[in-house]
Amino acid sequence: MTPVWAQLGYLVAAVCFVLALKGLSSPRTARRGNLIGAAGAALAVVVVLASEDLDHVPAVLGAMVVGCVVGVPAARAVAMTAMPQLVALFNGVGGAAAALVALLELGADGAAGPVLLGAVAFTVLVGSVSFSGSCLTFAKLQELMTTRPVIPPGGRVVVVVAVAAALVAAVVVVLTGQLWVGVGLALLGLALGLLLVLPVGGADVPIVISLLNAFTGLTVAASGYLLGNVLLLVAGTLVGASGTLLTRLMASAMGRSVAGTLFGAFRGGSTAGGGEESDRPVRVGSAEDVAILLGYANQVVVVPGYGLAVAQAQHALRELADLLAARGVRVSYGMHPVAGRMPGHMNVLLAEANVPYEQLVEMDQANGALPSTDVALVVGANDVVNPAARDRPGSPIYGMPILDVDAAQAVVFLKRSMRPGFAGIDNSLLYDPKTTLLFGDAKASLTSVVAAVKSL
Repeated sequence: MTPVWAQLGYLVAAVCFVLALKGLSSPRTARRGNLIGAAGAALAVVVVLASEDLDHVPAVLGAMVVGCVVGVPAARAVAMTAMPQLVALFNGVGGAAAALVALLELGADGAAGPVLLGAVAFTVLVGSVSFSGSCLTFAKLQELMTTRPVIPPGGRVVVVVAVAAALVAAVVVVLTGQLWVGVGLALLGLALGLLLVLPVGGADVPIVISLLNAFTGLTVAASGYLLGNVLLLVAGTLVGASGTLLTRLMASAMGRSVAGTLFGAFRGGSTAGGGEESDRPVRVGSAEDVAILLGYANQVVVVPGYGLAVAQAQHALRELADLLAARGVRVSYGMHPVAGRMPGHMNVLLAEANVPYEQLVEMDQANGALPSTDVALVVGANDVVNPAARDRPGSPIYGMPILDVDAAQAVVFLKRSMRPGFAGIDNSLLYDPKTTLLFGDAKASLTSVVAAVKSL
């Protein structure tokens, strides 16, 4: 029986998790929400160690020390460009841990009832899918493998057979409670995770990260049921629910369904990834040309993208915005919900440079302002401003809501090269007569533009 004080501790920790989610819903309160969540997790660990009759406390504490030694330096050293990869790995580790716990419970108590065995089968299967899928997502984001969709031989048939085999194995686990069947189910889950993520390409990868995060949350909740731990059940449910909602919102922002994201490649509807560099003529400007366009504008909308993160140019961008504001230019940032490689990637990046939250404008509001905007400054973005999503029915991103920067009086693109964006398709806006391109690393380009604006 869990002591009353421990139950109260779990309740306080659960409330901390709810408040953390609430805080993370806004850039204003995200830091505080993160701290509250961390405090809740620390409290939960202390309560477990103080109240439960654990057989291997030294081993548990040793594992925690090893985790801290590895995790803290890794988290501090990771670049903003690699943050999505880190999130993907964290998702995968959580799913794997839940699956291992379920297998251990199966080995320790194979004679459990069908409801408990059903929870075991669910945890093993979904946790394994989350682990292998997250590892593959990491490989795609890190460009350790192609970002294009990869369809295995047999395509749909292989996926259907794998799903059917996993379901049959799950039923056998419930009926027999045999550990070796559980191990087989885990292996099928690992294969299924790979088969689900391989066909996903290009700009759809952030949606899969969110979906796998929801999977991990559900497995943690199921682990809480297996272990009789209400706090794990609450925390996992919160992560699963929020991850599911975020996945649906991101899929909607991409103009597609979740099923279309996962299986669109089988019918040619996935974003391609990769792509070749175009040699079509474009209008190329200098830093001085861009400085003149920006310095004498009345209103400028900045559209940040992954190239901004790659160059770590957020501080240079903030300096440029401050210079323009000092000249009386109204500056705002048009924020696309799926810009970058994970949800809120650009918000986090700009917050690191202390960009005022009031200047961050959601896509719908930004689109309303763009027709009266003098200059739209696109920094490292491509797919989220590509008119093909609006004008080309045959395009893989057709139907995805975009920032209508082509409605501005002038457009400035800061790009490293003429290679397509993460979706792997060309952007017709680059060849528009009112578009000026400034090639180079975003940080170097912005630094040059800053110097040119100062000399106006």
